[in-house]
Amino acid sequence: MVYRYLLLLLPLLFSCVTNNPDPSWLAVNSWTLLANPALNGEEGQLTHNITDAWVYIDDQLIGVFEVPFKIPILHKGNAKIRLYPTIRVNGIAATKMRNEHLEPFEIEAELIQNQVLTIDPTTRYKSELNFWVEDFEDINIRLNDDPNTSTAHLQLANDTLKWFNGNYYAKVLLSAQDSMWVAYTNENDQLSIPKNKQAMLEIDYCNSVPFTHYLLFVNSNGTTENPMVTMNNSPLSALRWKKMYILLNEVITAGPNNTNYIQAFRSFYDPSISNNLILIDNIKVVYF
Repeated sequence: MVYRYLLLLLPLLFSCVTNNPDPSWLAVNSWTLLANPALNGEEGQLTHNITDAWVYIDDQLIGVFEVPFKIPILHKGNAKIRLYPTIRVNGIAATKMRNEHLEPFEIEAELIQNQVLTIDPTTRYKSELNFWVEDFEDINIRLNDDPNTSTAHLQLANDTLKWFNGNYYAKVLLSAQDSMWVAYTNENDQLSIPKNKQAMLEIDYCNSVPFTHYLLFVNSNGTTENPMVTMNNSPLSALRWKKMYILLNEVITAGPNNTNYIQAFRSFYDPSISNNLILIDNIKVVYF
């Protein structure tokens, strides 16, 4: 609803410029994600897919824009400019949302009519966050194949495409013989995530066959599977690393109390695809 409202603001913004032919201009380049020294590296590898920015001038919302962008501003003189890092939840362009885990970028600058103020925004994870990270850089992997159901197997690799970040990633190959991949995070590695606060799974992936992420509820009543998001595949000729943000807090808030969480992944062989390949890196659960 908020995003639709902001779309309605855009024609109004540019019609105002038509009536005011001498605006100031704001140009915003792509985001850079920096390390937060207070976290001592707990946030893992600094990959991101921050696609947009909520723009405020002197605490007034101007709109949401895909970076990089250049927009007219009907304001001149000193101004407080604040940009909020904005992501596309579950990889859907229409679900743009401020990432509350990241700090806004803020400066005070002078806006001058008919001149362009250019900003290179930076952000970093907030200091009060918790992180669960699997970046496949350690031999002790926190994601294991299910010995009862999985016929395909996860292995460490750095030999297919250029690695996305770091030295290693996870690789799964499915075939007619190894036709199912099922993997879980360790039973003793359960997460306790509070309700009613933003919680997010971040994952870097590259895949020619679809795979699905599950969040498992673990409590005194047993274990319940909740399929979250399926990562759609790309043709082999167009394989590239991508990053997705999966919102967890809505499912967690709607779930039972006194519950811990385990993650799972699942994929099946597709005989119509010549090379059933899944690459995964930098699995990261971020929560307050």
